[in-house]
Amino acid sequence: MAEFSFELDDDQKAVRDWIHGFAADVMRPAAAEWDEREETPWPIIQEAAKIGLYSLDFYAQQYFDPTGLGIPMTMEELFWGDAGIALSIVGTGLAAVGVLANGTEEQIGTWIPQMYGDAADVKVAAFCSSEPDAGSDVGSMRTRAVYDEAKDEWVLNGTKTWATNGGIAGVHVVVAVVDPELGSKGHASFIVPPGTPGLSQGQKFKKHGIRASHTAEVVLDQVRVPGSCLLGGKEKLDERLARARERAKSGGERLKNAAMATFEASRPAVGAMAVGTARAAYEVALDYAKTRQQFGRPIIDNQGVAFQLADMRTRIDAARLMVWRASWMAVNGRPFESAEGSMSKLFASETAKQVTAQAVQILGGNGFTREYPVERMHRDAAIYTIFEGTSEIQRLVIARTLSGVPIR
Repeated sequence: MAEFSFELDDDQKAVRDWIHGFAADVMRPAAAEWDEREETPWPIIQEAAKIGLYSLDFYAQQYFDPTGLGIPMTMEELFWGDAGIALSIVGTGLAAVGVLANGTEEQIGTWIPQMYGDAADVKVAAFCSSEPDAGSDVGSMRTRAVYDEAKDEWVLNGTKTWATNGGIAGVHVVVAVVDPELGSKGHASFIVPPGTPGLSQGQKFKKHGIRASHTAEVVLDQVRVPGSCLLGGKEKLDERLARARERAKSGGERLKNAAMATFEASRPAVGAMAVGTARAAYEVALDYAKTRQQFGRPIIDNQGVAFQLADMRTRIDAARLMVWRASWMAVNGRPFESAEGSMSKLFASETAKQVTAQAVQILGGNGFTREYPVERMHRDAAIYTIFEGTSEIQRLVIARTLSGVPIR
């Protein structure tokens, strides 16, 4: 088990600086353009692939870093560059985590490499969980998967929404209901291979922020996938469903469903994304406050501005430490006994919203225009308190964990 440390080692610092250089030199100059275009920045993803930044090998190295800091460090630097472009680069990771959390070794080895492609032919993947009537309330999910025993195939029908890379992905990971009587415990995850008939893109959303990231509905109409595309396999699923039925009869402990297993693993990473955006906005505001002259002096000379910057930096550092703690715990098998993963995501997300709003205020009228990046950062920051579990859901998870009471 790696000891928890507040310091990156020399190798980690070298990787951090390498990612930071890409974010500064490639992502930032293109950020405003792709935000306006509201399109997937394929050229930027390809540039990332060429240098190995968008690749299975790179993310595997960071994911299995025994300190737990590889992924949050990567996310912070990329989202410091630009949240929309960064999400286009890392969005495939959520689907990959879905396979890692629920799949067999064979499934992991087969499907995750196909999610990324290579530098000559980059691919993206999508994780499809939310539905028009089932966001935080995963128990209301309606997408069904029915097993055709004669053909050893699963037949999927339904509509997914808010899917990053939905419809443009090669590989889709879809969460569906296999036993409606078990509610959220009757869910399973499936791989939908590239080119599978019946899967199509529905509405593409025009968003408030992260506009360079593709978000769309995914429609599943009689989608047939081989039995081998059930993550974890049918034997494991049957055993899990049997246990869930027994617990339902006895009122025993709750089991995590397929979607929640994925989100729990990714919450500290989302917190790191939020830290990156907050840090970027803070740095712009600090530089502006040092150079902007009013009443014959820089505005940072005023306590009203200087104290805001002090609070902004304090919250950013606190958020980063909470993310690092949760990431270290996750990699080293420490259970989130106090919902530390949700804590890190909650605090960092709220910090990003607050810090970017303060940055706009410090820049005044300039902050409200698209001539300065804090306007875009403020719009981007709004997503962190919404996706992969809203702030209200994080508070619910924390409260239930601490109290042991099924708070509603």
